Amino acid sequence: MNSFLKYCLPLLIWLGVIFLGSIDQMSAEHTSRFILPFLRRLKPDISPETLAATHFMIRKSAHVGEYAVLAVLLLRAAILMTNWKRWLPIVYLSVWGACLFVAATDEFHQTFVASRGASATDIAIDSGGAILGLLIGAVFGIPRSIKRERASVDSSAQP
Repeated sequence: MNSFLKYCLPLLIWLGVIFLGSIDQMSAEHTSRFILPFLRRLKPDISPETLAATHFMIRKSAHVGEYAVLAVLLLRAAILMTNWKRWLPIVYLSVWGACLFVAATDEFHQTFVASRGASATDIAIDSGGAILGLLIGAVFGIPRSIKRERASVDSSAQP
C-alpha cells in the first residue's frame, strides 16, 4: 500500500488533472478570458494576430507540459514498482504507448464536450510532450531513483 501511495497515487491524480483539462471550462473560449487580459496587461500595444497566436502557443505548450509530467510519473511508477529495470527500452516504449493511449482517449472525451473537439494534431503534440518527459526521466530522474532504491534494498537486506 505504501508503494501505491508513493508511486501510483501521484499518477492517478495527474490523470485526473488531464481529464479536467478536457472539460468545457478549459476550452480556448474560456481560457481566453484570463490569458488574453493578462497578455494585454504585459504588452498593451499587442496586435490581435499576435495575441491569438500567443494564446494558441500557450495552450499547446500546456499540452506538452502535461504529457511530459504524465510520462515522468508513469515511467517512475513502471520502473520502481516492477522488476523490468533490465528491459528499459521496452518500459520506455510502453510508457510512450500508454501516454498515446491517454492522449487518444482524452481527445475522444473532448468529442462529447460542446465547446471542444478532437484533434489528431493535439495527439501528436501530446506525444511530443511524452517523449520530452521520457528524455527528462532518462537524463535526470530515473537513473538516480534506481540507484537509491538499490541502495535502500541492499541496506535493508544486510543483517
